[in-house]
Amino acid sequence: MTNYPEKTCSIERLVTIPEDVQKVLEGKKWATRRNGVYAYPGEIMTLEGKDFNIDKLYVQTLGELTDEDAKSEGHDTVEEYKQTMLSIHDKMPWLPQMKVWVHEYSPVQK
Repeated sequence: MTNYPEKTCSIERLVTIPEDVQKVLEGKKWATRRNGVYAYPGEIMTLEGKDFNIDKLYVQTLGELTDEDAKSEGHDTVEEYKQTMLSIHDKMPWLPQMKVWVHEYSPVQK
């Protein structure tokens, strides 16, 4: 997919929770799911002075999530990821058909 919609937020807002920032820096998190587009492939996200390349952007439904997907988010299981998301977004429904944008990233090699 290369025909992406307009961004709904800026790349600086993609990873903001301190625990998540730490997971990214430690290599324990390499994807972030959002209800909109925050970054396009090829853009650079900077966290605490370290750069990460946005590698992929694609749509996924919550019902498609696997434990491997949860691991990319820094969690062990889909259920753990789900409970974390619901604790952060207390009014968010967790619907299997709900679509999210997956932003995958990796450290920039210098």
